[in-house]
Amino acid sequence: MVEFLIGMAVGVGIAYLAYRARALNREGGIAAGVLGTVVFGLGGLAWALVMLTFFISSSGLSKFFNANKASADAEFAKGSQRDAWQVAANGGVGGILALTYFILVRLFPASGWLPFLWIGFAASLAGANADTWGTELGALNPRKPVLLTNFRRVPPGTSGAVSLVGSLAALAGSALVAGVAVLAGRAGWAPELGLRVWLVFVIITTGGFLGALVDSLLGATLQAIYYCPVCDKHTEKHPTHTCGAQTVRARGLPWLNNDWVNLACTLSAGLAGVLLVLIFL
Repeated sequence: MVEFLIGMAVGVGIAYLAYRARALNREGGIAAGVLGTVVFGLGGLAWALVMLTFFISSSGLSKFFNANKASADAEFAKGSQRDAWQVAANGGVGGILALTYFILVRLFPASGWLPFLWIGFAASLAGANADTWGTELGALNPRKPVLLTNFRRVPPGTSGAVSLVGSLAALAGSALVAGVAVLAGRAGWAPELGLRVWLVFVIITTGGFLGALVDSLLGATLQAIYYCPVCDKHTEKHPTHTCGAQTVRARGLPWLNNDWVNLACTLSAGLAGVLLVLIFL
């Protein structure tokens, strides 16, 4: 009980600081407080470190590069402040896995599934970090990115667009989370898989990168993209554009917005990590 209360205090405290730093809006701060309570209070130190690595590095990059991507934000993104849906999309899978681990370890402490839950958790957040790093640092690419499906040049920030700098950044973001997860395992704070350390690192990194790739693929194919006839621009904003004009759907599924795509990213990253472990065990 004491550990849970400490974890709750830390989780809520970090969410409040993030809200004060304008990394989260009010709803996002509440959602992050709930998520932090679950991960920090029920998961433990290793889970908290991995979650913090994602949150601090991704939020820091979003704030640092906010001015550089202002024009892209106007068309495609919600901005550097995360709302509740973004918190759930990026951390919800990890929160569910942490809660499942907490329940399972008390009911079946010798269960062989415990390490898989840990890998799925780490890989899901590696995917979220890869997606954020790829988006933020991809803005530094000297040329316009290309759409993943046809490799045509598109404006920076376009859903489904990829670039060399963005891809390398996504790989680095995934590797950062994987590195922290591996160190937590080596310290004895996380379940052991019986695999070599370097292989666990590769599995989590690869899972995270594949999740970011799924994100880009969905963004280029099925995500809803709208068109503003007044500005003659494609955008994610609906039903009205920043100019105030009504937007019409140009492609994609009407319900599949960026939050659902981010959720698919973290879910596919977690699944990829688990499947890779099954292959190498």
